[in-house]
Amino acid sequence: MAFETLTITREDRIATVTLNRPNVRNAFNETTIAEIKQAFSELGEDDALRAIVLAANGPAFCAGADLNWMKKMAGYTHAENHADALQLAEMLRTIYLCPKPVVAKVQGDCYAGGMGLVAACDIIVAVEEANFCLSEVKLGLIPATISPYVIKAMGENAARRYFLTAERFGAREALRIGFAHEVVSTETLDAKVTEIVKALVNNSPNAVQQAKVLVRDVVGQPVNDALLADTAERIAQIRASDQGREGVASFLEKRKPAWLN
Repeated sequence: MAFETLTITREDRIATVTLNRPNVRNAFNETTIAEIKQAFSELGEDDALRAIVLAANGPAFCAGADLNWMKKMAGYTHAENHADALQLAEMLRTIYLCPKPVVAKVQGDCYAGGMGLVAACDIIVAVEEANFCLSEVKLGLIPATISPYVIKAMGENAARRYFLTAERFGAREALRIGFAHEVVSTETLDAKVTEIVKALVNNSPNAVQQAKVLVRDVVGQPVNDALLADTAERIAQIRASDQGREGVASFLEKRKPAWLN
């Protein structure tokens, strides 16, 4: 895969997708959106991969929308704006539904649409110096297309504040409200991401994929007979799967499971 706004590297069953527009603080435009969607679609279907890291080059992770792209949008019709917004929404959904676990490696400031990119990932690791901001209302806009993912990540209560105030907040606040999973120093960012990715790689690829789907499907559901039946069916199926049988057998026989070979 060759891209204009991204770089992709692969090592030890891990792919790293890196935003590569540091001169504009990795702000995205229609090209970036299309390339991210393509990258995650293709990597998600690659059986050789166990996890994907979303990273960025330069001092900022992502500043949101590119200014030149915003200028172009200012002249759009309603229909053109709707179609344009759908492209962004579909890109975010591709990350969110990616069969592989996705780790966001946030090395710098993350604003507006950049927060949507991060929130669509499964695990978020940020440096202590990173700042976050949902700045849309300052421009007379709202964070609509990113809202399903950002609200899931930070919760309704925090979203009520930061969607409305457009306040900038730091990584420690992101951790407190649940938006970030880990906050580390710049010096230890690589090590922490490597540690998390290693944990992902050591687990059953099928079980990791199914666990990701499980969280999406169960969250918010009432604990009723239908949910009990559904979750019982899921565990019955995975117990009978090849990796389910291999995992239990390897544990009982005190050996490494086949997926680590």
